[in-house]
Amino acid sequence: MQYIKAVFKFESIENFQQDLLISDLADLGFDTFEDSESGFTAFVIKENFSEQALKDLLAIHAEDFTTDYNLEDVADENWNAEWEKNFSPLIIDDVCYVRATFHEPQPSYPYEIVIDPKMAFGTGHHQTTTMVMQYILAADLKDKNILDMGCGTGILAILAAKLGAKNLMAIDYDDICYESALENAALNKVTNLKALCGSKEVIPNEEYDVIFANINRNILLDQIGRYAEVLKSEGKIFFSGFYLDPDLSMITAECAKHEIHYIDHKQNGDWVAAQFEKY
Repeated sequence: MQYIKAVFKFESIENFQQDLLISDLADLGFDTFEDSESGFTAFVIKENFSEQALKDLLAIHAEDFTTDYNLEDVADENWNAEWEKNFSPLIIDDVCYVRATFHEPQPSYPYEIVIDPKMAFGTGHHQTTTMVMQYILAADLKDKNILDMGCGTGILAILAAKLGAKNLMAIDYDDICYESALENAALNKVTNLKALCGSKEVIPNEEYDVIFANINRNILLDQIGRYAEVLKSEGKIFFSGFYLDPDLSMITAECAKHEIHYIDHKQNGDWVAAQFEKY
């Protein structure tokens, strides 16, 4: 499978304007976003991409800001070569060491995760993944049933397994992510992880103690009702993939409709992760 990489550069843009653009790009099929000094980079599966649709979208925003963009094809083999060149080990809260297969183990850390992302996203380096991992490390997950939505590489579910989670369900609509989650689970000797390819419609009708959902605002707003159906009373949700304003207030309001209530949030740069509880 090939991806298109769109590199956006702005002379000047407000955070809320960039947030709106990212949300609109997600509606066009873009599924992963990375910040840069001059803007951001967005990725979309090539067969789902329409440059005309992108031009039409930017025309709608033309009065608010101007942007230049470049498009590049990202082939599987090029993605992996680029990733290996730039990937460095990551340490979370001095207790979790995230590395690739070509890095040396570090047994001094209580938790070690080995990640081979292929074309899936989620090595822990993005602020959203890091913040959810911090929430996970502080949570009591022993013998809990976990649902990981938008699982990417499976890194969050794998960390939960190392913290004693009982059952793990990892779901992503991208078949490469689905396969990556299973392969990374095997790399980390995690045997209690199941994976499904799809979205909210494939969530099993089971009860979960904790849900991870690191996606984007629009998808979260669409899926919160389904999360509420499968989340146990007093169960927790760790959300990320969005900004503070207006995203957090919108997500809080939607959760409240389903008796899921805001507890607290973290912020890293412009990105936010938040903890909610059902009661």
